[in-house]
Amino acid sequence: MARTHLVAAVAATAMSLFLTACSGAGAADGSTADGGKAAPVSVATDASVAKLLPARFKSGINVASGVYAPMEMLDSQQKFTGFDYDLGQALGAKLGVPFTFTNQAFDSIIPSLQSGKHQIIMYGMNDTPARQKSLYFVDYFHAGMDIVVKKGNPEKIHSVLDLCGRSVTVAKATTQADLMRAQAPSCAAAGKKPITVVELPTEGDSLVAVRAGKGTADVLDAAVAEYTARTAGDGRQFEVVHDAAHPTGYAPVFTGIGVLRKDHDLVLALQAALTSVIKDGTYGRLLTKYGLSAYGVTAAKINAG
Repeated sequence: MARTHLVAAVAATAMSLFLTACSGAGAADGSTADGGKAAPVSVATDASVAKLLPARFKSGINVASGVYAPMEMLDSQQKFTGFDYDLGQALGAKLGVPFTFTNQAFDSIIPSLQSGKHQIIMYGMNDTPARQKSLYFVDYFHAGMDIVVKKGNPEKIHSVLDLCGRSVTVAKATTQADLMRAQAPSCAAAGKKPITVVELPTEGDSLVAVRAGKGTADVLDAAVAEYTARTAGDGRQFEVVHDAAHPTGYAPVFTGIGVLRKDHDLVLALQAALTSVIKDGTYGRLLTKYGLSAYGVTAAKINAG
């Protein structure tokens, strides 16, 4: 997502342990972490889309993925669930082939496509100019970073400038810390002191600090922020500050399905499948299911990042 994904994945995993909330969310059926195939979702094949799928993929598509709640999660039986997983099953249904999700370390995820182990990436991966040198992206999500505060918003935070002169806790070495420090000129222009950025070892530590009143807010990738607010303490611990001036979060970026540049024909098939699930309402229902409606796209674009 908005921060460097490897850091985000580690932080999100730590946070999921802290919240103990991954199980029970998302679809009941999924592929196992070692590649077992899932039961098909209730989305009809679109013949006009299926005919675009290159013959070499007719036996199915292997998806490189991991754990990054709520985009990708493992349930109590170690089966995949989450927004990306459910979307992948819907895309596979449109194309008439299974999408099999397997765990892949993020730092070797592009090589896993180049070696032929996987055909696509669905792992909350940002569409960036640097990655476009190796991949095409079919973009399906647009989000930045959101502010998370204690439930009830006791300090009445409504925008990032409300954090001026206050302490904000974030995980170490993240884009969130840079974003908060970058507000110093805006704080000064408003006659306020800069934000005090407190960097802690993990995202879980940062959230604990907010709960304990040691920080006014945390700043998280938008999808993670929404998931945290919905699941921590059954939704009774945190809430997301929705800034009307930044409806998709601060510094939003596109997230996309990564495909090797040599597989341009597969890219076009995936784009058509995404267009189909957007048009029939499946995509919107999945966004709603995971509390992510603010971050959806209205059209399936390639390399919009």
